[in-house]
Amino acid sequence: MSMIFEQSFARSLDALVAQAVPGQPFEAWTFDDTRSRRDAERRLKEKGVEARIRSAYKPLLFVFLEDIDLSGVERIEIRYPVHANAPANRFRLEAYPLAAMVGDATIDFVAREDDGFFYEVVLTRAGQTETLTVLAPNRVHTDAVGETNVSPTGWICQVGETTGQRLETDYEQLFRAAIDAVAAHDWGAEEPYFEELNIRAAYPAADEPLPVGDEVVSLREALHEDFYFSLLEFFQKKSGRPLGDRGLKPGQIVPEIVSSQGEISIRIETRALTTGFLDGRDQAVDAASEPLAAGQVASLLVEIGGEEFQARSRSGRQLSARYVAGSDAAVMISGGQHPNETTGVVGALRAARTLSKREGAHFTISPLENPDGYAIHQRLRVDNPRHMHHAARYTALGDDLEYRTAENSGSHLNEKEIRFKAQDLSGAQLHVNLHGYPSHEWTRPLSGYVPRNFAMWTLPKGFFLIVRHHQGWTEQAESLLDKVTRHLSAIPGLLDYNNRQIALYEIHAGETGFRIINGFPCLSSVDDRHTVPMTLITEYPDETIYGDDFVTGHTAQMETVLSAYAAWQELVGDMVA
Repeated sequence: MSMIFEQSFARSLDALVAQAVPGQPFEAWTFDDTRSRRDAERRLKEKGVEARIRSAYKPLLFVFLEDIDLSGVERIEIRYPVHANAPANRFRLEAYPLAAMVGDATIDFVAREDDGFFYEVVLTRAGQTETLTVLAPNRVHTDAVGETNVSPTGWICQVGETTGQRLETDYEQLFRAAIDAVAAHDWGAEEPYFEELNIRAAYPAADEPLPVGDEVVSLREALHEDFYFSLLEFFQKKSGRPLGDRGLKPGQIVPEIVSSQGEISIRIETRALTTGFLDGRDQAVDAASEPLAAGQVASLLVEIGGEEFQARSRSGRQLSARYVAGSDAAVMISGGQHPNETTGVVGALRAARTLSKREGAHFTISPLENPDGYAIHQRLRVDNPRHMHHAARYTALGDDLEYRTAENSGSHLNEKEIRFKAQDLSGAQLHVNLHGYPSHEWTRPLSGYVPRNFAMWTLPKGFFLIVRHHQGWTEQAESLLDKVTRHLSAIPGLLDYNNRQIALYEIHAGETGFRIINGFPCLSSVDDRHTVPMTLITEYPDETIYGDDFVTGHTAQMETVLSAYAAWQELVGDMVA
């Protein structure tokens, strides 16, 4: 263990109260939850200061939650800014999920021609209009990797002032100090630079659920995401790689953002890798309401039978898989490449259990490809079970195992070996790879708000499928998508679920960019990066879901595997004929 940085910070709300002058009212925007902001207003009033403290994070949404009376409102027009240094829909995205929270009123988003950091809200009641100006404080700045961002920021404005001035809040100070400390440290010249880089921050902000799906306003979750991806980008630049390079192997980056009663602090240190799991109880797999224990995953694999094959992760954790030999055309089934995408692990096991009873079944099953990431997800869920935890997405080397090849891995083939063994054993030409993505909005508020290189994933848009195939396999890919989506469309409620999420996505983000096949968004493209000629990837919005929603998710994953397996038998038969 090696200490890199440690610091505590004064709370912005406390400073505003301490510095306020009786009789001088003001407005301020900070990164605090609603309860904390109202409490600060109360303390200010006791001091003789009338103040309104607003949210610097998603300010338009909070104005609707806290100030705007929608009684009798028939129509809402939101005129939002477009800035040259931000995606065109950035401020439209920031209003999410407002469109689902305005009752029967129609809502329209209209881009303004200027880039002023404010919204114009036009409310129509009984033919009468009311126009409100909603400030959205932002700053244009350059980050640690030289990229220009437009990011939300704190602000303060004395009553009577027309503009006000930036207030660097505790939230922003903590983030800046931590990134600067990591950037200033000597990490050496060779990847990986560490085993675990742990960033433990305490911040006094409660999560605030919204009455829309799995949506929640979480300043702590947003801080986790911004720390994790900002540090990945720093090490990408340090290594000479392009931003977004998933082959980077810095080590395991783990932001742990915990709630506090008022303390604001951060501690950054390197640690040794862990080697165990924090397993919970075993569950009935068909009705599992939360991610399975790693030990139960192993036990279920044994029950499936077939030939065991293995690989090991960087930490030494064992990856177990099974090969069931048969007369059918072989299919590779995998889950847990990104272990915070939780339904794929269960769906893969459920499908394999069903297939193992089929005469002639021929498949490999590798349900937990990234055990080091799975262990991190277990750790992080202890404090924050409803957060996305993208720190669990990659391996303990810090890379995406899919982008690891025999040529670029050096002595670190590790987890990827399980896929090579699966293909060698089975000769499969189809790989069904089960994935997920956030079930609620994903943001990086201090680095431009929209997650860089992941903009298409920032909002949920239903269950969708991706096919990546080799040149010359287009016809088979199209046929596979048609057959699988026809099967999925018959699952009660799944199309309605998709339609609701897609409609809300399109209001706030614009077109999905997907083709709709039998009611399901799909992407298909030529990609020779995979060694298997055909890869079917599922994307279920499962990060943070539990209970009945979790069961629905892993059932959809299972049904996708079973329908793809059946469709593949038909397609291979047609190719042979």
